[in-house]
Amino acid sequence: MGVETRSGAAAFVPDSADLTTLREAACDCHGCDLYKHATQTVFGEGPQNASVVLIGEQPGDQEDRQGHPFVGPAGRLLDKALTEAGIDRTQVYLTNAVKHFKFEERGKRRIHKQPGRTEVVACSAWLNAELAVVRPELVVCLGAVAAKAVLGPSFKVSEQRGQVISTDDYAVAATVHPSSVLRAPDRDVAYEAFVADLRRIRQATEH
Repeated sequence: MGVETRSGAAAFVPDSADLTTLREAACDCHGCDLYKHATQTVFGEGPQNASVVLIGEQPGDQEDRQGHPFVGPAGRLLDKALTEAGIDRTQVYLTNAVKHFKFEERGKRRIHKQPGRTEVVACSAWLNAELAVVRPELVVCLGAVAAKAVLGPSFKVSEQRGQVISTDDYAVAATVHPSSVLRAPDRDVAYEAFVADLRRIRQATEH
């Protein structure tokens, strides 16, 4: 199974590569216009033999500045949730559906702006390449953008949250993005539900 591809970034992706080569090539990607304003490409990180891949939407402000995925507030919440769910982050490959930060400026602040379908499709060649190299047993999509990138535009996290779906290449499950937990009116309730999703997904793939 592969996410949609053959446009945008496809021309920049090496035909045969390991993660290091892919990461270096991604630095020069001009597959969509997001590179023009972002600080840098933020590629995935983690073991090349990881059995679990977590996919988010796109880098945030801190990720864009530091060049690493999930290092901002949402990343810290994700770290805590993974620990509570019994998933070792050091053994997980973390990436995003889109590799550049999309934002709008408000004064001195850079406010996250959700990537459009065109940008997700343009960047899909990188995600395909990462999954082809890592060959995970389980892919966990964090949020709607990631879920639609992997499972198609008709997929709804609200209807199939926490369910494990078998594909020819790997099992896939979707839950909310940790940033939505931070924005939730009752953060404690949202956090517990997020941890419960991750725990249920982990347990389902252990049998």
